[in-house]
Amino acid sequence: MFWVVVVSFFLMSVIVHTGPVMNSSYVAAVYEHKIILNPDPRVPLSRPEALQHMQKNLDIYEEQAARAAQQGAQILVFPEDGIHGFEFSRSSISGYLEAIPDPQQESWNPCTEPGRYNNTEVLQRLSCMARRYNLYVVANMADLQPCPLKTDPSSSCPPDGRWQFNTNVVFSSDGLLVARYHKYNLYQKYEKAFNKPPQPEIITFDTPFAGRFGLIICFDMLFHDPTIALVEMGVRQLIFPTAWTSALPLLGSVQFQRAFSLAANVTLLAANLRNSRRNMRGSGIYTPFSATYYHAQKGEPEEGRLLVARVPVLDPLWVGRSGTTGEGVVSSQSTSSTLKDSGNCHQESCLDSPPPETAPSVPPSSATFISSMLGDPFTFVLLNQTEGEVNVCNGTFCCHLQYRRFPQGGSEEIYAFGAFAGIHTVKGRWALQVCALVRCAGLDISSCGQGAEEAESEMDFTLEGKFGTRYVYPSVLASKLVLEQPEHLETAADGTVTMRHSNMTGGLLTACLFGRMYHLDNE
Repeated sequence: MFWVVVVSFFLMSVIVHTGPVMNSSYVAAVYEHKIILNPDPRVPLSRPEALQHMQKNLDIYEEQAARAAQQGAQILVFPEDGIHGFEFSRSSISGYLEAIPDPQQESWNPCTEPGRYNNTEVLQRLSCMARRYNLYVVANMADLQPCPLKTDPSSSCPPDGRWQFNTNVVFSSDGLLVARYHKYNLYQKYEKAFNKPPQPEIITFDTPFAGRFGLIICFDMLFHDPTIALVEMGVRQLIFPTAWTSALPLLGSVQFQRAFSLAANVTLLAANLRNSRRNMRGSGIYTPFSATYYHAQKGEPEEGRLLVARVPVLDPLWVGRSGTTGEGVVSSQSTSSTLKDSGNCHQESCLDSPPPETAPSVPPSSATFISSMLGDPFTFVLLNQTEGEVNVCNGTFCCHLQYRRFPQGGSEEIYAFGAFAGIHTVKGRWALQVCALVRCAGLDISSCGQGAEEAESEMDFTLEGKFGTRYVYPSVLASKLVLEQPEHLETAADGTVTMRHSNMTGGLLTACLFGRMYHLDNE
């Protein structure tokens, strides 16, 4: 349930400058939901009991839909698992399942035609919510689909003859069910109730105010299919319900949401759950030019948060059709950070051929050490001076850093610069090349790679690595999970990616170039 702007690797050389003038925009909303959980999800409930539980969360959805509509929202996104919760078994979730028809096969408005299908109370409530508040509504729920039992052992049909899917549903502003997407990349530890679809689904839907949107769910963001497949087919606006456990230093929720939006040159509407026990927090509305986001601090009350923002239409087939202008609309309860235009490429396709997979023969700095970061053995070197230049290599993959550190007061903090190239195998499997400058959580080198949320030392730096992939996700994260916009990002023809930044607004937590080697995931 998890999981740049620059340019055309998805990177060309880029200088940060003022954002472009957009002649078409819309108002988007995402809701970070403080979920009401089933206290014992392993115990099966009857359908009436499951409905009683889900209605409690839907009552909150109803309140937020009214608030979003009052602020002019045209589309509202709710998080993954927000209606039913998580940690169910395959059998215990049965009372929560609804058979969701395929909108590509039939037209159905659950609000105006409630009698067409039995046991579709959640679909009906969401449909009427969209209709009542004149909103496109995106929600996540549990879907039940029959499948033919086959004696072929290679058949993907489960033994009980049905598929159970983690599913996004989309309703138009008149309540019509317009899209259904089944999550392809399951976070297996917490999603034992669900099946992986036989094939990844590439699902989009069209709106009258912003053109085309694509659908993904949580863990999907870390993989090629369907996420990169959508981007490669030209989808510039993605909907992202998630139940993301913020995993610092590299995969903080808002950190990676922002990095993906920038690198892929897309709008991302990201709605997360709020659950302190699972460290689930962090949602936002991101474009290549701006970010409106919220990440609760440790100790803050556990409560929901609605974010509303006007954003430019990025669908290349839609830009210019609408005469609306981009007047700012931001919820008074949101934490908003507006980032300058990074100079992303704005062609219909920003994806060129990947650079050759070669690595420079740069000797590593002395006194390297190995420490685990999110389960991967990074090779690190400490930054022992207030300024300097260091290299670090993990195998043949090397990273370079030039830095100047500005300690504040008498703070004792240590920083390390690390590199990793290989297959990540903890809670998932994916191939990486990563260069990362991190604040260590403590004063011992064994804490380098552990997550920290506050820092005092500001840093000017140039970070560089030679990557064997064009999919590199850059991020700069400051103290208390504040996103910073890199001043300069570029990629050279040989795959070298350079990120420069200075004049930070707070202490540095992480500066990272997170390269995804999708083509090596199955090797």
